[in-house]
Amino acid sequence: MQWCGGKMFFSKLCLFPFLPPFEVKTKFYNSGMSDLFLEIQIQNISSSTVFIQKVLLKPPEMYTREELNTVNQAGEDQCTFGTRTFLQSMEGRQYLYYLEFKQEFSEKAGTIRGLIEMGTLDIVWKRDLGEMAMLQTIQLQREAPGYGNMRLSLETIPDTVILEEPFNIICKITNCSGKKMKLVLEMCDTDSIRWCGSSGRYLGKLSPSSSLCFTLTLLSLKLGLQGVSGIQVTDKVLKKTYACNNLAKICVIPSTFKMEN
Repeated sequence: MQWCGGKMFFSKLCLFPFLPPFEVKTKFYNSGMSDLFLEIQIQNISSSTVFIQKVLLKPPEMYTREELNTVNQAGEDQCTFGTRTFLQSMEGRQYLYYLEFKQEFSEKAGTIRGLIEMGTLDIVWKRDLGEMAMLQTIQLQREAPGYGNMRLSLETIPDTVILEEPFNIICKITNCSGKKMKLVLEMCDTDSIRWCGSSGRYLGKLSPSSSLCFTLTLLSLKLGLQGVSGIQVTDKVLKKTYACNNLAKICVIPSTFKMEN
């Protein structure tokens, strides 16, 4: 209620709920080590056509971003959606990004746990071409995979190997616990994999949040897509053994295929 010049005026503030037109779904895929693929699905759930002016992913500090939403045609990168910038009612669109873990944060990769912030996604949109653009911001989160006290990952591994010919892989162990470890490596043969070298190798001491790399040699006894398994790492301090199976898949081809090519 206001008083002005002998007259009374009544003002009322009304609040109207604003619902953004997009439903956004996200899914993270691990690429083998600390890097990620991010799939984003955007669907127009409103009853009218919406124009998308810009979609911008802002990754967290530990990651760099690479957009995978273009194709190369005649030497030029073109958007996979073409020149079409609008979504009709209930129409959707899919975006894909590659998030690479920065080298300076590599030591922290194995210690990240729980629900973590993964940056933001900004969508700039409008309903009519002449009106002012609106901004919809989505906070991205991801549940970090639980690695327990120790994490074993592969730094390098060939995509294709020759049957019964030795090849090398480089492994990386990260101490995710708060205590120093004394590690011993054991290799156990499987139906398709034979490890070269002696088992029971002492890897040394590993401080908390630290990593070490080592090279192993093995060969495959079966053709086709084979899994790399049979590594066991024992911590002599806690007297605990970690079995590391299904680390990766390799394609095993016959030696005759190599000679023909």
